[in-house]
Amino acid sequence: MKIVKEYLLITLGILIYVASWSTFIIPNHLVGGGVAGISTLIFYATNLPISVSFFAFNIVLIIIGLRTIGWKFGIKTIFGVTVTTLAFQFLPLVIPQDLIQTMALDNGKLVSALMGATASGVGIGMVIAQGGSTGGTDILAQIIGKYRNISPGRFMMSFDLLIIASLFFISDEPTIGLKLAAVLYGYLIIGLFGYTVDVMLSGAKRSVQYFIFSAKYQEIADRISNELNRGVTVITSQGWYTKNEQQVLLVIVRRTEANAVAKIVKEVDKNAFLSKASVSGVYGAGFEVLKA
Repeated sequence: MKIVKEYLLITLGILIYVASWSTFIIPNHLVGGGVAGISTLIFYATNLPISVSFFAFNIVLIIIGLRTIGWKFGIKTIFGVTVTTLAFQFLPLVIPQDLIQTMALDNGKLVSALMGATASGVGIGMVIAQGGSTGGTDILAQIIGKYRNISPGRFMMSFDLLIIASLFFISDEPTIGLKLAAVLYGYLIIGLFGYTVDVMLSGAKRSVQYFIFSAKYQEIADRISNELNRGVTVITSQGWYTKNEQQVLLVIVRRTEANAVAKIVKEVDKNAFLSKASVSGVYGAGFEVLKA
């Protein structure tokens, strides 16, 4: 069920990503980064369907990747490439033109760039959070990284900047100023897209740490352990003012479980004292896997 859930979330993320391009970016003759950006430029210049060039580029990259880095990029990448290709082929056919007109074209290119970048960032964030990928420059960066001491992030950023700059020569805008504006919108798209992906991933991995001071610490610890299946550490402390020893509970849970902890404490001891802090980089059972 865990594997099924992962693939369902990858599929949903890809559909959000492709829908954002088909609704906001492509109808406004804008472009983003990656192989999807290259395929979009080809579509603007030749009317070749994006799905065709996207699939062709990725097939070549996957074959080269298999010969150079093996299966490092994984089955989920191949799955992602396949679903993205199908989505680019069929989603534009089912999205109502009235919706595109109302949400994208009527609002102008700036609003469409902002909405398209945010939505696509959310979609790709979901994909990456499940260990998936839509291929493209991810594979290319891994291939080049094997033979050259080049940062994958720097390579992908440079590649995206070049893709978007190419829009200047393909754009159907009548003046140089409008062509430059289209390029700047593209840079805005990749900047906001990257920021949204980072926020999605950091939010997915963020946890909450509680220090709980209560005379009923045993009952609270039992409920947290039994109801949330989370570990609880009991720390012996001394209040400096009273000089009395007391027990303090240390609990680390996912951000989505924070309210459940607070509810348990409130039900057991309304006079309990709590300290709550956001933490990241929590490794171990029930959290992230420490990678050397």
